[in-house]
Amino acid sequence: MSARGHLVTGERVVVAVSGGLDSMVLLHLLRFGPGLPRLELVAAHFDHRMRPDSGDDARWVEGLARAWEVPVEVGGAETPLISEAAAREARYAFLEAVRARSGARWILTAHHADDQAETVLFRIARGTGLAGLRGIPSRRGVILRPLLSFWREELEAYVSAEGLTPRVDHTNEERRFARNVLRHDVLPQLEASVAPGVRKALVRLARLAAHEERAWRGLVPGLAEAAILERSADQIVLARSVLVGYPSAVGARVLRVLVRRLGSGLDEAGTRAAVEFTRSGMSGRSHSLPGGLMLSREFDRLVLARAVARGSDELLEIGTAGSGEGWFEVDGRRVAARWSLEALAPEWLSEHEAFASALIVFPLRFRSWRPGDRIRLPYGSKKLKKVLSEARIPVSGRGQVPVLVDGAERVLWLPGVARASGTEPVPGEDIFHIGIRNEGRA
Repeated sequence: MSARGHLVTGERVVVAVSGGLDSMVLLHLLRFGPGLPRLELVAAHFDHRMRPDSGDDARWVEGLARAWEVPVEVGGAETPLISEAAAREARYAFLEAVRARSGARWILTAHHADDQAETVLFRIARGTGLAGLRGIPSRRGVILRPLLSFWREELEAYVSAEGLTPRVDHTNEERRFARNVLRHDVLPQLEASVAPGVRKALVRLARLAAHEERAWRGLVPGLAEAAILERSADQIVLARSVLVGYPSAVGARVLRVLVRRLGSGLDEAGTRAAVEFTRSGMSGRSHSLPGGLMLSREFDRLVLARAVARGSDELLEIGTAGSGEGWFEVDGRRVAARWSLEALAPEWLSEHEAFASALIVFPLRFRSWRPGDRIRLPYGSKKLKKVLSEARIPVSGRGQVPVLVDGAERVLWLPGVARASGTEPVPGEDIFHIGIRNEGRA
C-alpha cells in the first residue's frame, strides 16, 4: 500500500469503515494482508442518517469488527445530513475525535484512484485552479489514504478472491448527489465518446498538478523573502518595486503566502484585487483584505498589516506663556514637553522651536493631526496631509506626529516636519521656547 512508508509496526491507527467495498478491503488488508506492518487497529463508523436503514450499517460494521477482533467505535449525526459537504465535515470531525480519544497517530480512509478521477473532474467543472487539480492528497495532516493508487476494479477483484461480502449503499446510485452523476453518467459517456482513458488521464493530471504545486511551494518563499523589507508579528513591509517586478501570477502567489503568514487567506477575486492594488494603488491609499488585514501603499513600500485600533490620544494644554512641563499621547506614543520664556536646557534642544509670544494665541495644545488641518508656510497655506506626504511620513506613522495648535486652532508646529511662518521670534519681544522628547509607547 502507498502508505507503507508512514506506517510503523505496532502503532495505533483509526480506520474509517462504512461497510462498503472500499473500506472493507482496507480493513481486511490491514488486519490480514501479508507483508504489511502489524498495526493496532481501531475501526470507526459514522452514521450520516441519510437513509432510513443506515443504522443497519452500523450494526453490521460492529459485527464485522468483532469477527475480525478489531475494536470499533460508532457515532452518528443527531439529525439526518442532507448534503455531501455536511456529511464529510461531520464524518471527519468524528474520526478526529476517535483518533484523539484512542491515542492513535493516523486516520486511514479508503479513497482509491476512481475517487481521484471523480474529484479532479468535479473540480474542473467548478473552475478550480492549479492547486485544486491536485485532487485528493495521499496524506493530509494525520489522514492517510493507502489505496489511492488502486482502481476500484482491483478492489473488486480482491473482494472476490477473499470471499468478502460488503454492504451495498443504494444512495450511491441516487443522482441527487453530484459525484454519483459524474460516476454513473458523465465519466462513462466521456470514456465512450471522447477519451477511452479519461479516468487515467484525470489521475495523471492530478499527479502533474501536484508536482507543479510542490515546485511552486519551493520557489515562492524565496521570492517572498526577496521582497520583504521589514516584518513583525503584525505586519510585513514589502519593496513595491520588487513585488510589481514579478509577473502577475507570481506576485499573486507571493501575496497569498504572505497573507497566510498573518493568519488569513485570499480567494481568486481577493487575490486579483490585491495584485491590482499593488500595481496601481496610489501612495497613501489602503485596500482591505479578509481576516482584518489591510494592504497599504506608502510611497515605494507596501505594508501588509493587521488592522489595529488607533492608540489613545491624551491632549496637553499650555494655558499661558509661563514655564512648565507635562506630557501627552498621540496614537499611543507618549511624549514629554517643556516650555519656558527662557532658553531650554540642552537635553530639550534636539526637538524644539521658538515663537514670538505676542504672535500666538494661548492656550496652546498638542494633539493629533486631523483631516483638513492646514499650516501656513512662507509660500502659502498647505494641507498637513500634503506636508506629511512630502516629508515621506508613511500613512501608518502619521498618527504619531504631534501637532501644536494655538487658541485660534492655527497649526504652529509639526515637530521634525514643519513650523508655521509668521510666528518667528521678534527682537526685543518675549520668546516662547518649547521642546519635546519621545518617551516611547504608552
